[in-house]
Parts: sequence; C-alpha cells; structure tokens
Amino acid sequence: MFSKACEYGIKASIFIAINSFEGKRVSPKEIAKEIDSPQAFTAKILQALVRHGVINSVKGAYGGFEINKKDIAAIRLSQIVNAIDGDKIYKGCGLGLHTCDESRPCPVHDKFKIVRDELKDMLENTSLEELAFNIKSGTTFLKSIA
Repeated sequence: MFSKACEYGIKASIFIAINSFEGKRVSPKEIAKEIDSPQAFTAKILQALVRHGVINSVKGAYGGFEINKKDIAAIRLSQIVNAIDGDKIYKGCGLGLHTCDESRPCPVHDKFKIVRDELKDMLENTSLEELAFNIKSGTTFLKSIA
C-alpha cells in the first residue's frame, strides 16, 4: 500500500516522537537501526520530513532529530505520507492503469475508490501522538519478531 520509503518515514516519525516526549534527540544512525533501514536511505527520508515540517533537525554536538512536544498531537499520518509519497495513494488505480476514472473505470474502480476514501479518512484522523503512545504502552510494535 505505502512505498518502502513511506513505511520508513512513518516508523522514523513514531520513533522520533517517542524520544521527543522524553526530551531526547535521535541521530540518523539510531533511527536507521531502530527502523531497520539503510542509513543513507533513512537520511533522505528524514530530509523530506524536515522539508515538510513534520520533524526538526538540530545541528551540532547535541543535535539530531526531534519534534516539538506540543506539535506531536497535531501531526497527522496523512502529513507523513504526503511528505514522502505525495497524494498518489488517493488517486492511483487499483489495477495500476494510467487512465482510470469515472468516465473510463477499471473493473475494480468503484470498490477501490471506497477503500481509498477510507484510507484517506484514517490517515487524516490518526495522530502521531496516538501511534507513539500505542508503542510506548506496548499495545503496538515497530518491529517484527525475528
């Protein structure tokens, strides 16, 4: 459903939020290790998140990535997805056709439109704070069991 970059972006944002609640900044190396992503790829994803105002980058000896605590509740999953993948997730064809719309629908167009609309609603109504708290409480997890 999401690109690999977007998956990493969501995981990184959650990890940064958890650490930001504790007043900690995290390095790209720490983030890459935690989300099991190549460090160079993670750095590019983090740059996109900074450019879109999802996370903050602080340079220097005590630098790293953080999110202002007061902003974590306002950040929506849709902002992270948009920063990495844009809005194509809301517009793409379920079968990957280049031309698929109301006037020339693919066989799954109407059903897929419902799924896309529900996904958009979920992304716009899920806060980064909610996801971070679920990780902290142990009800959800960022890593698979090996």
